[in-house]
Amino acid sequence: QVQLQESGPGLVKPSQTLSLTCTVSGGSITTNYYYWSWIRQPPGKGLEWMGAIAYSGSTYYSPSLKSRTSISRDTSKNQFTLQLSSVTPEDTAVYYCAREPGSYGSTSGYDYWGQGTQVTVSS
Repeated sequence: QVQLQESGPGLVKPSQTLSLTCTVSGGSITTNYYYWSWIRQPPGKGLEWMGAIAYSGSTYYSPSLKSRTSISRDTSKNQFTLQLSSVTPEDTAVYYCAREPGSYGSTSGYDYWGQGTQVTVSS
């Protein structure tokens, strides 16, 4: 059974960088052909795919967030990390990490999700 767990600060100040880590257990993030994504859901809105890191280490980003987003991984810890720079209150959302087999970029093709973590951007 694969489990994903998000961690990071729940409150970030405007203009700062949001950093979240997803720790994976029960499966390796380097296993072919899985993609590991960050997805968020602002209050009252739908799910938004932010970006993904592949089993190979390649990264993919949503065009609307690409200039502010970076995803990296630590294979020794079986973790992958999201960094979102220059945050504003509009980045307030529940942030999820999830695994998608064989592809990336959707909001419905995932087989495992973290429970989500609330991040609020406020001074």
